[in-house]
Amino acid sequence: MAEHQHEHEHEHYHHAHPESRIEEALKKYRLDITDEEVKEAVKNIIAEKVHENDTPEVKKFLMGSVELTTLKTTDSETSVMAFTEKVNQFDEAYPTLPHVATICVYPKFAKVVSETLEVEGVEVACVSGSFPSSQSLIEVKTIETQLAIKDGATEIDIVMNVGAFLEGDYETVVDEIQQQKEACGEHDMKVILETGCLKTAQNIKTASILSMYAGADYIKTSTGKLEPAATPEAAYVMCQAIKEYYDQTGIMIGFKPAGGLNSVMDALIYYTIVKEVLGEKWLTNKWFRMGTSRLANLLLSEVIGEEVKFF
Repeated sequence: MAEHQHEHEHEHYHHAHPESRIEEALKKYRLDITDEEVKEAVKNIIAEKVHENDTPEVKKFLMGSVELTTLKTTDSETSVMAFTEKVNQFDEAYPTLPHVATICVYPKFAKVVSETLEVEGVEVACVSGSFPSSQSLIEVKTIETQLAIKDGATEIDIVMNVGAFLEGDYETVVDEIQQQKEACGEHDMKVILETGCLKTAQNIKTASILSMYAGADYIKTSTGKLEPAATPEAAYVMCQAIKEYYDQTGIMIGFKPAGGLNSVMDALIYYTIVKEVLGEKWLTNKWFRMGTSRLANLLLSEVIGEEVKFF
């Protein structure tokens, strides 16, 4: 039912003037948030709540939420195969620990990952749609997505058209996301907002709502290719948007901070924000993901009590 609702929700604006439909949708949400109130809320959550979650159980859970990511210019079939083999070996080496949620690569490596991966329940995610800039023709973006799925991608991460968004051209933003979602078929799609370029809490909230309205299954902070990448403040605003969207539609949308997750404390802060704003329901490795590679080793080291560089 929720899925059908989701589709229905995103078909609205075809039947009337698109701009007025989008404006109508945005009116249902509280967009007049200030950067100051967000900073204050995040400061309080970090000061009062993070320590409660600094436990071995939470760190173990977080390992299972990692999207192990390689998006290097130097990636090759050989290096990506070795990267995937690490996930296979991890399952044998640490059978009592959760495996990562996802391996995230460029579309040209979807095939090698899906053919090499032996662990049940690990998704094959591809960044698509001319990642990281999204500066390409929509036809190219959708074809890239279709090819990634044909080669074995089970999830797609795209970047919102940030230039169009900043110019106030919400119609293009929504239309491009919708077309790429159609190219994904039944596969989940994450929309990267590139929050560092959006600057204000109000922009981040608006971009979150537009992305969900247009068909995002997850919203994601950053590509990791630009600074600043993920911040607790951006995460807080995005989680608020997800909560309001859920209250309006009954549709759960996943959340993924990515870029700049450099320490176990960073992971605990994002976990705590999700827990405080969205609640326990979102604390599964389906609805909460973290895009990073550095973090996998750091979490593993903390969980087993000695420094390990497994990945």
